[in-house]
Amino acid sequence: MTTSTELFGDEHVRRYIETDGDEGYEWRNGTKILVLFTKGRKSGQERANALIFEPDGDDYLIVASKGGAPAPPAWFVNLEADPDAVEVQVKGDRFKARPRIANDEEKPRMWEKMVGAWPDYDAYQQKTDRVIPIVVLERA
Repeated sequence: MTTSTELFGDEHVRRYIETDGDEGYEWRNGTKILVLFTKGRKSGQERANALIFEPDGDDYLIVASKGGAPAPPAWFVNLEADPDAVEVQVKGDRFKARPRIANDEEKPRMWEKMVGAWPDYDAYQQKTDRVIPIVVLERA
């Protein structure tokens, strides 16, 4: 398996999909990547984003951080606008998913898990007044 720490953005997504994750699943600092597919809320076009994730039981956790920007990432806004259009690819497995935002009870445990994968999430939260959500992706 190729570790592709230099991949980013559209190129990361393209190579991940072409290789069923052989290139792009393993990323920087030992993180794991999935591809999230949403439908653009304005364009109606499929959008794909390579995102750090952690498994949580049968579910997958992702963080809508956008590096601590005041506005959430576009993929999160698209996911909220049309949750029924969400698909996920983990390595060669692509499936429909039901997204939900982690509730107040479960979020601290999930946040700790995600910060363990990518410690910068804590710094991102410090940079913004926006509460950064954790999205739980459940296989549909």
